[in-house]
Amino acid sequence: MNNLIARFFDFLKERVWFRSQKDRYRRLRVSMITIMLVVTLVPLAVMAVINSHLYHNSLKQQNIDQLLGIVNKTKHSIQLYLQERLSTVQYIANGNTVEELRDANQLRNVFHTLSENISGFVDIGLINPDGQQVAYVGPYDLEGKDYSEHKSYHEVKVNGSYISDVFKGYRGFPHIVIAVKLTGPDHKSWVLRTTINIDNLNEILAAMKLDPRADAFLLNRAGTIQTPSKFYGDVLDSFPMEMPAKTFQPTINETRDNQGNNLIMAYAYFPKLEFVLTVIKPSNLFLQSWYSLKGQMLGIFIGGTLLIIIVIFRLTNTMVRRIKQADERREVALRELEHAQKLSSIGRMAAGIAHEVNNPLAVINEKAGLIKDIIQNNSNIPQSEKLTKLSDSILATVERAKDITYRLLGFASRLETRYEKLNINNVLRDVVSFLHREAAERNVNINMDFDENLTKVSTDRGQLEQVFLNILTNAVTAVDDGGKVDISTWEEDLGTVGVSIKDNGHGMDKETLRHIFEPFFTTKTGYGTGLGLSITYGIIKKLGGEIKADSEINSGTIFYIYLPKNNSQGDFR
Repeated sequence: MNNLIARFFDFLKERVWFRSQKDRYRRLRVSMITIMLVVTLVPLAVMAVINSHLYHNSLKQQNIDQLLGIVNKTKHSIQLYLQERLSTVQYIANGNTVEELRDANQLRNVFHTLSENISGFVDIGLINPDGQQVAYVGPYDLEGKDYSEHKSYHEVKVNGSYISDVFKGYRGFPHIVIAVKLTGPDHKSWVLRTTINIDNLNEILAAMKLDPRADAFLLNRAGTIQTPSKFYGDVLDSFPMEMPAKTFQPTINETRDNQGNNLIMAYAYFPKLEFVLTVIKPSNLFLQSWYSLKGQMLGIFIGGTLLIIIVIFRLTNTMVRRIKQADERREVALRELEHAQKLSSIGRMAAGIAHEVNNPLAVINEKAGLIKDIIQNNSNIPQSEKLTKLSDSILATVERAKDITYRLLGFASRLETRYEKLNINNVLRDVVSFLHREAAERNVNINMDFDENLTKVSTDRGQLEQVFLNILTNAVTAVDDGGKVDISTWEEDLGTVGVSIKDNGHGMDKETLRHIFEPFFTTKTGYGTGLGLSITYGIIKKLGGEIKADSEINSGTIFYIYLPKNNSQGDFR
């Protein structure tokens, strides 16, 4: 593989040297596509063939294991269901005396509590040592019935408890008997006997969620169907097939029914119970699963191949395009650097102009102050009050001019960072005043929603003004005539102040948004330098803050600026 790639690039070096740039990019694209197709599709095809063979051999066993797992889980669920009800009956027998259970009202209260809390119980009765049911609560008239010859009566006498298989008995409908032994005052054995219906067992079997062509039901060890079967008979019918060999672990048999259909039988005997859980599934369902999987694998292979081809073409086009763009950017970078040097020269010139303007301003300030002092010290000067007001006006104008030149110095980056406690709201209002004329001419509405209780921030006024001016200028430029720009401030947390500047302009896509803070990246065709937001990002980081942006096409752009209240370099008290 490494030799192939090396020969590929050697070939490129030899051939593209003598050809045009356009031909170079075309050949590069073709070579990359060919190599990537070979490297990706050949291993994929080999893997598909090997996996198809492996799946064909193992899918049947996987399906059998899955079926055995379902049988084992359902078996345990049925055992738990019956054992829970047996434990409940034993609790009742241990918690009540024979005399209490013989009392009709007491037995009725016990049964009411039992049926309210645990489902499935149909009735309850107390049988004396002679096998006569001397107390009964339930929907049938069974008090006085003789159970001395019933299997359940004798099993309880011997084992202490008993869970029967499904039978009809005196009730005439299929049910299961749960009985436990208790000792009376005469130290003879009495029997507390309950019955439960088989509806809950049917629900447990239905929860297996088998294929509609599969069947799940209970048998007893004599081959009598205990729960309804879809294909092999109703409750208490004889199972039409031979009973499987006795085993308590879930087991698989491959057999045939009376019509000669091939079947997979999964079954498990219950220890200490008469039941056999049986699941029967046609063998062809396993083969159908294989054919379905084979078709899906083929579809996935074809779909994956098409997807790989599409991705390779798009990825190759993207890579070649970026190589071409990188070549073009190398040429543009020199022009951008030259432009940046011009900007730097303009900044130095602006700083020089500001310095020169400050000199006559200083003279005007001193002369106006001298005139004011003379007027104040000489009360005989006519119209002294008016002259004093004019002097104050001159001094105020000089201070305003000094402030403007200081900002000019700050924008030109000629000043060192000077930290002071500032009200962000006031800084934003001053910056908005710079853009007032342009906004008014284009009918752009600048809304200011400020937190008037905002904590002052330790930061540099000039650099912060430059940040706000850059972002607000971009926002005003981005909106159409009649648009709006929203500015908000708030307390972000105990140590941070937040500022948001939102416009309803054209917005940016996600790709553009990822590059807006990169140097020389601009969307302003023909006049943008791509430095404004890069410089803004650098200033915010220098001041210890964070800046983020979010934008959507046709929904506008919003910038979030977070500034620390107490900067480690400029914090003072």
